[in-house]
Amino acid sequence: MIRIFVLLIVGLLSMATWADERIKPFILASNEAGNMQDTISAVKDKLTSTGFSIVGEYTPYQGAHIIVITNDELLKAAGSHNRGGYIAAQRVALTDINGKVQVSYTYPYYMAKAYRIASDLAGVTDKLKQALGFVDYFGPDKGVKEEKLGKYRYMFGMERFDDPYELATHESHEKAVETVEKNLAANVSGVSQIYRIDIPGTQQTLFGVGFKGATEDGKYQDDQFIMSEIDFKDIRSTAHLPYELLVNDKNVEALHARFRIAINFPDLSMMGSNSFMNIMSTPKALLKALTAVAGGEK
Repeated sequence: MIRIFVLLIVGLLSMATWADERIKPFILASNEAGNMQDTISAVKDKLTSTGFSIVGEYTPYQGAHIIVITNDELLKAAGSHNRGGYIAAQRVALTDINGKVQVSYTYPYYMAKAYRIASDLAGVTDKLKQALGFVDYFGPDKGVKEEKLGKYRYMFGMERFDDPYELATHESHEKAVETVEKNLAANVSGVSQIYRIDIPGTQQTLFGVGFKGATEDGKYQDDQFIMSEIDFKDIRSTAHLPYELLVNDKNVEALHARFRIAINFPDLSMMGSNSFMNIMSTPKALLKALTAVAGGEK
């Protein structure tokens, strides 16, 4: 009887520990003195030799470079539900800070939880650690409770994963993809294409896009300005970029900025010198620019 009671207590404590476990969105692989271009080349070689496909890369601003990757495990996970396409791309960032190059990447398990993917993507995480290394998880100081990620929102009244921007509807998936790709090539509203991933066995196509402040909304849609306001810690969260746009069947959508930014910066304060208040106009600016890219009604 005592043994059963002890086992019950241990079980309850284990459940409580799991429920309280917090995880963070990014992994630091290394932070060493080095040449940016040499490090980029080395990182790309390591990624491809570990089985990842590089689908795009860009330099959003000086001192930052982002490489976007996928593989078969990610593509399978992306096809696991009708909005799973967001998980197809993982992001590797290189950031030059005072002569040291920080190499970091998105934590696949965190992103899977946030995007409601059943797989833990352990194989992807293991391969990234094998290819690039592991120093620590980082992002918000305390992390986010695992069980809250699937229904995460920054605060009451703000958007969750299933509250995306609904940008446009076309006559077919092919027409939607054609419209988006054409507008990105034309740099409509200062938005450019970084990558495209077609999710096998689905009518989902994921685009990664970069933003420049080329419209009347100016800086509030600009990648560099936004990151200058929200990414200020010693270890930078550069792998937050680039933003995604998803063609899902004949519909075009994107994660709402109040979700997409908050999921990677959940401890960003509402007010202050580095805060959401300083980018208050960003959600509207991104919606306007992405709607133009999607061919939606302005």
